[in-house]
Amino acid sequence: MVGHQLRLRRETAGMRVAEFAAAIGYGEDLVRKVERGARIPRPEYLDRVEEVVDAGGFVSAMKKEMREARYPRKVRELAKLEERAVEVGLYSNHNVHGLLQTEEFARALLETRRPTYAVEDLERLVAARMARRSIFDRSPAPELSFVQEEVTLRRPIGGTMVLRRQLERLLEVGELRNVEVQVMPTDRGDHPGTGGLIELLKFGDGTAVGRSDGEFGGRPVSDPRQLRILELRYGIIRARALTPGETRTFIEEVLGET
Repeated sequence: MVGHQLRLRRETAGMRVAEFAAAIGYGEDLVRKVERGARIPRPEYLDRVEEVVDAGGFVSAMKKEMREARYPRKVRELAKLEERAVEVGLYSNHNVHGLLQTEEFARALLETRRPTYAVEDLERLVAARMARRSIFDRSPAPELSFVQEEVTLRRPIGGTMVLRRQLERLLEVGELRNVEVQVMPTDRGDHPGTGGLIELLKFGDGTAVGRSDGEFGGRPVSDPRQLRILELRYGIIRARALTPGETRTFIEEVLGET
């Protein structure tokens, strides 16, 4: 529907696709994809359209819906929770967590999926993952804690240069005052993270939501008794992991070896 409306606005303005694309500063291919509903337009795209066709605020008014629609249905609710959270704790044992991924690493990681994603689905998933990184730009900033298994920093997803830039991103994020990044060395034989990913999100009203691959069927939980289990487990994981300072040194060493 949005693509159809944007096409009508362009045609009403008497502009062909090539002329319109040049006017808004985007490629013809993207304009065609947006107009046929194959790509979800970013807010800045809608702003440029608004300026060029003088839509009286109609096009810009679509930004909220399009921002939400960029997320695949299965992560839409998670994204809303992350936007509200004042404290987030994340343990990832298989891949670099999505909030920490660079765009090229995210794309390479999603390309490993079998059966493979269609090109347009892949691009939508990458865009949604990048949109979630807005959590780092929020004000006031939430407190963010990440624990990554060592193997996630060594697996060369996308090749050496993609991995190097991903490691540099981890160092960059780790410098933020509201972020702590820790690594769980492979030689730690006794830690309670073998059940898989753990997520804990706490909100300003005192409520919380947690999820774990290995507990409660992987579904989000908010019952205090269930949350206590995840908080206990995550607390021990953080205690067993390298400190943020040790982690920075470790990542720099891995970067030097890569």
